[in-house]
Amino acid sequence: MQSFHGIQPVFDEDNLVSHTGLVPVLALAERAGLSELVREHSSVPSASRDVKARTVIAGMLAGADSIDDLDVLRAGSTARVIGEVRAPSTMGTFLRSFTHGHVLQLGAVNRRLLHGLADMVPGLVGGDDGSLVLVDLDDTIGEVHGYAKQAAAFGYSGVRGLNALLATISTPTTAPVIGEFSLRRGNARSGSGAHWFAARALATVARVAPGRRALVRGDSAFCSHDHVQAAIRAGAWYSFTIPKWPTVTSAIDAIAEDAWTPIEYPHAVADPDTGELISDAEVAETTFTAFVSRRKSERISCRLVVRRVKRLNTGGKTGQEPLFDTYRYHAFITNSTLSAVEADATHRRHAIVEQVIAELKNGPLAHLPLGRFHANAAWLGFATMAFNVSRAAAIAAGTPTARMATVLATTIAVPARLASRARRTIMHLPTNWPWRHAWARLWATATGPPSPATT
Repeated sequence: MQSFHGIQPVFDEDNLVSHTGLVPVLALAERAGLSELVREHSSVPSASRDVKARTVIAGMLAGADSIDDLDVLRAGSTARVIGEVRAPSTMGTFLRSFTHGHVLQLGAVNRRLLHGLADMVPGLVGGDDGSLVLVDLDDTIGEVHGYAKQAAAFGYSGVRGLNALLATISTPTTAPVIGEFSLRRGNARSGSGAHWFAARALATVARVAPGRRALVRGDSAFCSHDHVQAAIRAGAWYSFTIPKWPTVTSAIDAIAEDAWTPIEYPHAVADPDTGELISDAEVAETTFTAFVSRRKSERISCRLVVRRVKRLNTGGKTGQEPLFDTYRYHAFITNSTLSAVEADATHRRHAIVEQVIAELKNGPLAHLPLGRFHANAAWLGFATMAFNVSRAAAIAAGTPTARMATVLATTIAVPARLASRARRTIMHLPTNWPWRHAWARLWATATGPPSPATT
């Protein structure tokens, strides 16, 4: 058995860097315009705001989920290779200086940064194949503790916290990035007032993927007249789960039995109502008029696509029971021209946004660390940018499906010893690092010839 008693740890080496991968990752962000965008589009009253913004993002990329965790950037020679950093106390003051308007400015920075990253890393939002661009809307409750958290309240999940609203952008072949973010009171309704948010996300798509068809997806909380209209005005498709309103159940009841198309799933999927794994279902569609409680000019004609799954346990019933006792029905409205089967499959993949939420909560959104609401909103904004930079870095490294935590473990958290030679700084990285080839690909992209500036 290996004995460790003869090893003596001493924290005395100034020439070591624990997160060398921050060098190419931040270089990628800088080439996409990060610091320049912060200086140009943010007016938060704080000196060196670009340095402070980069400090927050770099700390999050290194695994920070609190203000104190940002101090990892001041260990060893990290600041020597990534540039200036600021102390956690300074960063707390910086974040607390944000107002609502300054947070909106961070949104503008994120949109432009995403555009720059897309130019730098082909494939970030799909290629030139004209594939569908998917915009997914969802929210989550960030749990908070203590009584000093502004706007904290009990939300839909029964957890006391703040409500983070996200709009992700993806394609059928690419992992999602975050196009828009917004922090709301903890008791905010999921879809309340979010139509402007969807409109802005679609405008972002037009910027980063010009000329491409967009499809907005959301669960029943986002099925509103305003959200549908936001998609229509942008020339986009929509696909929203619709509540089981009386008009919906009547429309389903009127579907002829021979109109149902059987489908089989390559892999079993969880039923959204029961969690049961199912391997087959049936799909049908009918014409539908949504929002009939509004004036006639505001009603929307669309397709109602329905998926039904047989109940696994009928409790010994005779077969003469009402329709909805035999099947479970999942319906959504859409204006797409996809076939009913394709539309259903595309709609079900809306759950991809939950992957993004999970990544954020496993990283920088594990906490909303500040007492002031707008400070936490700024923290969410920087977490969004860190996520997008991480996604771009993963693609540049040739690992397009790598999650944020994986990028940290394989690409960023690489130790190195610094040495100086011929007026150059040499980073001595570990021999036989398992992901050295991916790291080298990222380095080549991040440090290649300069790209035209993004405005």
